[in-house]
Amino acid sequence: MAATPWEDELTGSLQEQFGDQISEFSTYLGQPFLVARPEAVVPILEFLKLEADFDYLVDVTAVDYPQRDERFDLVYILYSFARNQRIRIKTRIAEGCEPATATGVHLTADWLEREVFDMFGIRFAGHPNMRRILMPEDWEGHPLRKDHPITRVDERWVKEHLGIESAP
Repeated sequence: MAATPWEDELTGSLQEQFGDQISEFSTYLGQPFLVARPEAVVPILEFLKLEADFDYLVDVTAVDYPQRDERFDLVYILYSFARNQRIRIKTRIAEGCEPATATGVHLTADWLEREVFDMFGIRFAGHPNMRRILMPEDWEGHPLRKDHPITRVDERWVKEHLGIESAP
């Protein structure tokens, strides 16, 4: 099933406010999303919070496409209690890009961005505490990257902290 265009009063307001910073408004299986330039994401999150009642940042995650120049998709999921509606803001970033933190707009971005860093290695510029949140601080690698094989464990860490040899 393909995405279909998303057009309503909200998309009109966003288009008016952000112009070519947003390249797509679509819906997929009833879930609306927009695709924006990385530098526009935080201003869009702020606009949606203050002007459209999208007051809860539910999640921030990433998708790894190692063959693409813009390797990662960042996906922000917002919810509006007033509207009982959820939308996604997507952006593409290259390896090494440090998108701006959303912690100044949504407090929940703190731990969510740390999880993205921990699992994918994406750092957020201006984040107040950019460090691992799920894996041990001295763990090597980022487990959800496609170049991090699922059967690989950090053999050094396992031996050093658990005192065992990990399976091949």
